[in-house]
Amino acid sequence: MQYRNFGKLDWKPSALGFGCMRLPALDTQRGSPNINQPEAIRMIRHAIDNGVNYCDTAWPYHGGNSERVLGAALLDGYRDRVRIATKLPTWLVQSSEDFDRFLNEQLVKLQTDHIDFYLLHSLGGAIWRNNILAHGILDKAERALADGRIRNLGFSFHDEYPAFEEILNGSDLFTFCQIQLNYMDTEHQAGLRGLHAAADMGLAVVIMEPLMGGRIASHPPAIGEILAGRSPIELALDWVWSLPEVSVVLSGMSNFAQVEENLRLADASRPGKLTPADYDLVERVRKEYRSRIQIPCSKCGYCMPCPNGIDIPLNFDFYNYAHTYDDLGSARYRYSFFMKEGQRAGACIDCGICADLCPQHIPIPEWMKKVQATLG
Repeated sequence: MQYRNFGKLDWKPSALGFGCMRLPALDTQRGSPNINQPEAIRMIRHAIDNGVNYCDTAWPYHGGNSERVLGAALLDGYRDRVRIATKLPTWLVQSSEDFDRFLNEQLVKLQTDHIDFYLLHSLGGAIWRNNILAHGILDKAERALADGRIRNLGFSFHDEYPAFEEILNGSDLFTFCQIQLNYMDTEHQAGLRGLHAAADMGLAVVIMEPLMGGRIASHPPAIGEILAGRSPIELALDWVWSLPEVSVVLSGMSNFAQVEENLRLADASRPGKLTPADYDLVERVRKEYRSRIQIPCSKCGYCMPCPNGIDIPLNFDFYNYAHTYDDLGSARYRYSFFMKEGQRAGACIDCGICADLCPQHIPIPEWMKKVQATLG
């Protein structure tokens, strides 16, 4: 196992972190709470036995059971060999007392007296201002740091870059952060810009979604022709591990074979490993994926706000996602889960105001009909 720097902390994490969001389940339901606990424990302990020393979980994973299973996996001496990361469900915070309520229950579920790395989960600008700052959560976190229930405070992020910068500069309590990053998402959310900004401030940066939830691990035939036998998983992970600012790359592993494969790849990982030929290959793959985009929306927002309440760029984003990655199922799931009914394409009344405002001259009402027919 390779080990890397973790910001300013005097500790080296394994290049591979065990993400506990996709543990093996007893059924096929997405994020099922019915975890196959014996197999999950076997996988986690095997990873630790082979050098993994960072395990990441969160309050909502597997319907609240991921923390329990990780806690069970870390009995019999395994707790002393790893550092645990878990997260405050920020969207559920309604008062300052919620911080201690969630944290104390998580300590019980994880069967530990402290959390090594505690994150404010899934922060964006609105949650940062309305749930964290408004309820004095940072004061509560500072007290938890002082009494030892948490050892380090950080945040995970899902929003656009300006919000990332706002949060990054919003507290001197943070020693690390967690961002989504892969070779397709270099300018999405925090992106490479956020990676460099956090690292420049001395924060450790943990990477989630290095494979885009598996979407760049399995690929359309045209991508396979470009790869010419090269493992898409190896290429994607090596791309992230090649970035020297990256501290840990999380992988959500669902079976023992995935654990074995990721351990092998992590052992061979190095900052700066990719060659110019490798980067050329990544660029050709990226261009092919982007050529599959159907709607040329730049997310400039000139079409917004829609007088009927539709989130036009997000509708287009999910539609393009389905075609780019040949993943209609995931696109439909995201469309129904992340958007309220009134924000979806089906609410379009064909007024045409948005099309008149669009600098890309996209016939938005016509595309809305296609989005609804495909994803609705």
